[in-house]
Amino acid sequence: MKRSRETAASELFAALYPRLAGWCRRLVDDDGTAHEIASEAFTRLWARWTSVAEPRGFLYVTAANLVRDHWRKLERERRAVRRATTEEAVRPPTEQADPSVRLLVQSLPERLRVPILLHYYADMPIREVSALTGRKEGTIKADLHAARELLRAHLGRSLDHTL
Repeated sequence: MKRSRETAASELFAALYPRLAGWCRRLVDDDGTAHEIASEAFTRLWARWTSVAEPRGFLYVTAANLVRDHWRKLERERRAVRRATTEEAVRPPTEQADPSVRLLVQSLPERLRVPILLHYYADMPIREVSALTGRKEGTIKADLHAARELLRAHLGRSLDHTL
């Protein structure tokens, strides 16, 4: 029994780890951090192995949460550096809006961010996103539409400022 559990976990790791780590890499722009997040997602799956019905979905949702935590940590660090810099400067420099899609996705409310990450970044069909989030397919479609509209509006404003 234990041997088959380890074999199944090993096969799952071989099949999913490269894609999961690549997906994380696109989200965090750092190979080391991406591999840490993907590894942590697998570690958390292993800890719950017998109670997880859908391992692939569990891995992507867990990785999305870890990416969100990573972004939050980076934002706290940026704010701390900004505060320290502001205290030293007579007048703080004007910040330019960052049109980076990754940062815009990060700024979305979780209700919109998770479907975007799962559908567009993890290439999951709407049906699967619906099952993983426990929300109806129509709701997922509406959330994806709302998220795209918000991103479009933010990108449009960013582009207007750069022209």
